Amino acid sequence: MTRLVFTLLLLAFPIISSAASGIPAVTLTTGADGEQSYTVTLQILALMTVLTLLPAALMMMTSFTRIIIVLAILRQAMGIQSTPSNQVLIGLTLFLTFFIMHPVFDNAYTNGVEPYMNDEISITTAFQNGGLPFKEFMLAQTRESDIELFAGIGGYGPMESSADVPFSLLLPSFVTSELKTAFQIGFLIFIPFLIIDLVVASVLMAMGMMMLSPMLISLPFKLMLFVLIDGWALLMGTLASSFYL
Repeated sequence: MTRLVFTLLLLAFPIISSAASGIPAVTLTTGADGEQSYTVTLQILALMTVLTLLPAALMMMTSFTRIIIVLAILRQAMGIQSTPSNQVLIGLTLFLTFFIMHPVFDNAYTNGVEPYMNDEISITTAFQNGGLPFKEFMLAQTRESDIELFAGIGGYGPMESSADVPFSLLLPSFVTSELKTAFQIGFLIFIPFLIIDLVVASVLMAMGMMMLSPMLISLPFKLMLFVLIDGWALLMGTLASSFYL
């Protein structure tokens, strides 16, 4: 968890530093090799301020979005509106996100955060090294059509390779691709439960029991189907394997 916090802090540092560069007390030092470093006071201020961006970064730059949407669609398809509760779904999503993103967090910490804490590299280099694993992960999940869409909207020039895609373009493209993928998985999950609802409704209609809610009768069959196929293990395994690392 500590590695995650330090890594996400480094990712958002340039946003805060660029906003605060107009403060008179801020000094910018250029080293012999041309690298620029900020004062320690500014770095601490930026790291403390950027804590507010951690929830957004966790949701929008990791596997969190896809997983929580799929779990919410599953609950809706089964017809149980409050079970599992929102707290349980978010907890499952967080732990599964940490499991999926562990190689990315570990790589970012090893190459970016740890050398910076040991005074081996500057904050700028630490940001670049720490953000590269996240960029590779996000590019692997993002469709080229989404990148082309936002590149056209933002007026970005031609890019020769994926390494030329900036974060400002990659972020909306990644989120859009994750939403598409989540709804595709949710559609496939919804189909078997929808079939059960249709069969139960048809049987009740044929028996003349029109006043009886089909959802009340179909719910036990849905639960039985989900348990028989070991649904939770199947769903979690499918979600974890759906990401390209």
